[in-house]
Amino acid sequence: MTLWIDADSCPIQVREMICRAGKRLSIPINYVANREIPRDEKYDVTMIIADTTPDAADDYIVENANIGDLVITRDIPFAKRLVDRSIAVINDRGCIYTTENISERLSMRNFMMELCSVGIIPEKTGQFGRKELNEFANALDTEITRILK
Repeated sequence: MTLWIDADSCPIQVREMICRAGKRLSIPINYVANREIPRDEKYDVTMIIADTTPDAADDYIVENANIGDLVITRDIPFAKRLVDRSIAVINDRGCIYTTENISERLSMRNFMMELCSVGIIPEKTGQFGRKELNEFANALDTEITRILK
């Protein structure tokens, strides 16, 4: 098992939690982004810098992640690509993406983008706080446990 982090949009608190879990369970962690992401030196994290072209980091993860790995991203179209390959995916707010829910999530995301394109601005996702971090911790624990069984 490897933890793959779509790191350029992942909150610091989430990255810290992932690093603690990876260290505790001896699971390799890969940050993938198109720029250097700050890392705490006390954790063994591999930083992979992808091209600056659109979706280069996503493409790298899709090409290199395997069944039995876990990917953390908030990018729903990217999550769909991974779920279609049977790779476990969660977002930084604790949503576990599955074959049962990913198409609905993608449709809702596309609908919201259409609303924005015609000038209707939907309500933004709320602030990231303790509740969201706890939901992420629960999802991370659930998925790691499920994969390691």
